[in-house]
Amino acid sequence: MTSQEATVSDTTGPVRIGNCSGYYGDRLSAMREMLEGGDLDYLTGDYLAELTMLILGRDQLKDPTLGYAKTFLRQAQDCLALAKDKGVRIVTNAGGLNPAGLAEALHRVAAEQGLDVAVAFVDGDDLRARADELGFGGVLTANAYLGAFGIAEALRQGADVVVTGRVTDASVVLGPAIAHHGWGRDAFDELAGAVVAGHVIECGTQATGGNFAGFESLDLSAPLGFPWAEVAADGSSVIGKHEGTGGAVTVDTVTAQLMYEIQGPEYLNPDVTVRLDTMTLTQQEPDRVLISGVTGSAPPSTTKVCLNTLSGFRNTVELVLTGLQIEQKAAWVRAQVESAVDPAVTLEWHLDRTDVVDPPTQAQASAILRCDARAAEAGPVGRPFSDAVIQVALASYPGFYVTRPPGGASPVGVYRAAYVDQGEVPHRVRLVPDGTTTPIPPPDPRDERSPAPGGDAEPVEGAARFGSFARRPLGEVAYARSGDKGGDANVGVWIPADHPRRDLAVDWLLGLLDAETVRALLPEAADLDVEIHPLPNLGGLNVVIHGLLGEGVASSTRFDPQAKAVGEWLRSRHVDIPEELFA
Repeated sequence: MTSQEATVSDTTGPVRIGNCSGYYGDRLSAMREMLEGGDLDYLTGDYLAELTMLILGRDQLKDPTLGYAKTFLRQAQDCLALAKDKGVRIVTNAGGLNPAGLAEALHRVAAEQGLDVAVAFVDGDDLRARADELGFGGVLTANAYLGAFGIAEALRQGADVVVTGRVTDASVVLGPAIAHHGWGRDAFDELAGAVVAGHVIECGTQATGGNFAGFESLDLSAPLGFPWAEVAADGSSVIGKHEGTGGAVTVDTVTAQLMYEIQGPEYLNPDVTVRLDTMTLTQQEPDRVLISGVTGSAPPSTTKVCLNTLSGFRNTVELVLTGLQIEQKAAWVRAQVESAVDPAVTLEWHLDRTDVVDPPTQAQASAILRCDARAAEAGPVGRPFSDAVIQVALASYPGFYVTRPPGGASPVGVYRAAYVDQGEVPHRVRLVPDGTTTPIPPPDPRDERSPAPGGDAEPVEGAARFGSFARRPLGEVAYARSGDKGGDANVGVWIPADHPRRDLAVDWLLGLLDAETVRALLPEAADLDVEIHPLPNLGGLNVVIHGLLGEGVASSTRFDPQAKAVGEWLRSRHVDIPEELFA
């Protein structure tokens, strides 16, 4: 490659890595905002999620040349010259199911704009051709999560832009850090620290106040700024944002993202196992949070594979029930619809009682009855299902209307995870356009060190250690952030960093939220497996509710299918809170 020297920096200074996308559909102007707003060494973007892989798989069914995030290509068309001029190198997983196709498209864009831009892509994650051999069965997508050493190699070889398929979300940040600092496979603490930095910034503005329970404390006069991470040679990092942008970077906004979509204290990555219970967060100055003390150990021998299958078709209608006799109205229309639909259709009903007594508005007098129809073929849940609902409009309960007319049948995607040995997954770096290929060997999972122990919560003495209690919403003393992991919901709960009696409040919280209490506060979880993982170093704990989302986001019929607001629901529940925590 001629556009940049293929060397590894021996500097001990930090490398500043920005983010301009947290999902497919994020703010289109963010790439330019990040490039113009301040200094960066690298700019990254995360465009993939389990649901996104399903969407890209359906795109490829229509057009095999697709399968990548088209919005990234639009951003690159606008900003590639600017990035080149500023010396900022770009790393993104926007390649999705077709990183080669995106890399070729980027090469054409550079040529059309007269730019000397070296492009590389990382692939090997797509295992669809080996689905039967690996025991996956018939699948629409099958993508293994790759680590970051392929990205690092592409950067070492001089790539200005690196696009990947399904790497882990943190890999787009870890790769540049590896390339900059020259870390090897056994630099476990350093790798772990950079994975944490990557986890914080990969969801974009969620690190600067997006989806943050304490949003009222933020500067909301301007759009939230996207974050960056300055990763040092020892793996510690500082999280920040460009000056003049909205939102804030605080210990709590960073904690919110660290608590997001994790499981237990051991955070598994293809390159390292991270101990989330070893880190310390420090507010250095406004909009700068130091993350230090992260320890790591050898990675697992296996890596996760995201599998998506198509499983029939669905259609949904929402009926509004108003005023009195809500249950009786729901029963009548259910019977009418069930007697009219094809026996091949399975109906699932949800009655959400949003009505109140003596309602001052019609909206407060109304409840929603949602009917989800599924069948193996599209036909029965298309027009026939819609007709079965609409044709009783004048022959059913008083006040019949729907929130919107029923649509056509749509395919149902089902997600599941599989695990394969890392040695089974090819990991390759390819240069465009010459096709030079470099294989990346898998890691050696052996590690002679014992995993570093995490911090343990101090024993909780129970309610007797506190004085009087007040029955108040949990959210008056605690923050939360929630999301999805396949069919599971994750809820991180913690005490704000500025709470005047934080240590005492953390002890109380750790004693309050056990599995039984979570099931009582969230009745949907009453029959589900609930795990509690204390993270006292972050001031709280992580809750995993297995199976709350059924077979995953695309298949879930839950009111909130991605569990994005489960944390806010939990905060709204009333619990007995020691009055001294309000002092």
